[in-house]
Amino acid sequence: MILEISIEDDRWQQDGFNALAAEVIATTLTHLGINPDTCELSLLGCNDARITELNGEFRDKPKATNVLSWPAEDLEPELAGEKPDKPEPDFTGEISLGDIAISYDTCALEAADAGKPMEDHVSHLVVHGVLHLLGYDHIRDPDATLMEAIEVEILGKLGVDNPYTENDSP
Repeated sequence: MILEISIEDDRWQQDGFNALAAEVIATTLTHLGINPDTCELSLLGCNDARITELNGEFRDKPKATNVLSWPAEDLEPELAGEKPDKPEPDFTGEISLGDIAISYDTCALEAADAGKPMEDHVSHLVVHGVLHLLGYDHIRDPDATLMEAIEVEILGKLGVDNPYTENDSP
């Protein structure tokens, strides 16, 4: 896998972000039957100020968010609830997936509010971002149901609890 990670906020360095991201991305791709060794993508670890700029520029929503994705190819299925087509390699045999940006500030706040370890929340958001690159979305209800189920499966393989249920343990 060709994974280009750019760190604009040094707080990402302290959490072993690069290794975590590589593991999460590889696990996500493998789970979906895509060979990670053929894939290329970039990941930006930034803060709320930067992601606010990006969200304003690309989505016309000038506010902070946790993760943004820019797919290299539109793989979204026409019918709600269907799985997207798998990306095809180019003439060199590589699959360009696109770009992801993730904000430390929002991730840390959400993890703290949910009482979850930062590493688990970041894992969830990286899985979420990769699924967006692969044509999954959550705008239509059947698509959201499918995407959430796949996220839960992948996170389970990573040892991360289902992020969509309340954890009643202390």
